[in-house]
Amino acid sequence: MVDTSLYAAFVVAAFALCVTPGPDMMFVVAMGGRGGPATGVMAALGVAFGALVHAVAAALGLSALFTSLPTLYDTVRWIGAAYLLYLAIKAFRDRSGLGGYDGDAVAGSPGPGRLRTFRQGAVTNLLNPKVILFNVAFLPQFVNPSLGHAVWQLLVLGLTLVLVGLAVDASIGLLSGRLSSLLRRSRRVARGLNVFSGTVFAGLAVRLAITSD
Repeated sequence: MVDTSLYAAFVVAAFALCVTPGPDMMFVVAMGGRGGPATGVMAALGVAFGALVHAVAAALGLSALFTSLPTLYDTVRWIGAAYLLYLAIKAFRDRSGLGGYDGDAVAGSPGPGRLRTFRQGAVTNLLNPKVILFNVAFLPQFVNPSLGHAVWQLLVLGLTLVLVGLAVDASIGLLSGRLSSLLRRSRRVARGLNVFSGTVFAGLAVRLAITSD
């Protein structure tokens, strides 16, 4: 279904891209820092879900709409920036000190809940139009037209990229979460982690808002 030599090159390129710090990785680090290991992993799963939707859209040709409709691209970009700014404000206002980072088990417990974290990761990724355009530009380079079934080739490549990204981001989220669970024994450090998360979200919002291409 895919060209094996191209696929091998794609896996290497995908890994290199995924281990390079970027918005998704920073989001996972920030969420792991706020909520602990499980929250970091759930953030990675949410990001992976959004990436999967983007990959399927690219394979089906839907992402081409963003290249032909600049207004749609800008609309999604600004919505994404606003959502990240909303997350930043929530993090800055979070005064939860110790514990509570396992989330949904106790109603009203401090820290981000796991399911909420998954949704936030998915929405953050889905509202980043740059991910859409990246799939459109990157995936077709590893398709062999002579093999036919271009859509299926794109789907295989997209799924591979998602899985590689999930493996990297989940590992990062787990590590950052474990470190934060130790640091959160100090209320002052816990507050500092919330400020760090808010700063990351605000930075990502500004980056998405000011970068138009």
